[in-house]
Amino acid sequence: QVQLVESGGGLVQAGGSLRLSCAASGGTFSSYAMGWFRQAPGKAREFVARISKTGSSTYYSDSVKGRFTVSRDNAKNTVYLQMDSLKPEDTAVYYCGRSRGSRGTNYATEYLYWGQGTQVTVSS
Repeated sequence: QVQLVESGGGLVQAGGSLRLSCAASGGTFSSYAMGWFRQAPGKAREFVARISKTGSSTYYSDSVKGRFTVSRDNAKNTVYLQMDSLKPEDTAVYYCGRSRGSRGTNYATEYLYWGQGTQVTVSS
């Protein structure tokens, strides 16, 4: 049984930084792409970033490109999201997901397993 557990969320002022972690258990972590999505109140879940199974390829939404960095440590079965220059509009619950395959896509339907989410709140 695959389980994903996010951590690292919290309250931060605009311009600050947070680092999210997503620890995976069960399955073969290094065989699958991983993604980060977020959901603000009243809005649909939206793509933030994804990383291929080896970590050699990364992709970002336009809204976070240049500010967020996704990485993974396959030895620790963990994927990270470093968030810098945070803005109030980044406020959301952040979820990590495990893709069906090795590259992933920007669509939430591609991801079979999800964590419980971690709240990120950015104050102005």
